[in-house]
Amino acid sequence: MEIKTKQQILKRRKEIEQELVDMLKETKNPFSLEHIKDIIFHEEDNDDMQKVIAIFDRGGDISELSNVLELVSDAWNYFPHKIIGSLSPAEKLLEYHF
Repeated sequence: MEIKTKQQILKRRKEIEQELVDMLKETKNPFSLEHIKDIIFHEEDNDDMQKVIAIFDRGGDISELSNVLELVSDAWNYFPHKIIGSLSPAEKLLEYHF
């Protein structure tokens, strides 16, 4: 989906949040959505994305891992990062289109 407006970004962010909450419940995961958002917001190095992936790693098959990677990648791109002025990468990219 091509991002054209801030509203589209916020709508997609809400969808991702719900998907993460659903996956956390489904896997009976002790972590919360806020924990995931905190890791992303305070990222410091390349290992931080791996921390979020590890939250969902249950040693499942390649299909499960693929779903996790896609969802975590979406979260990484649509959730705010302190390092880029509390914007998400999608929001930062939107700045360059206007």
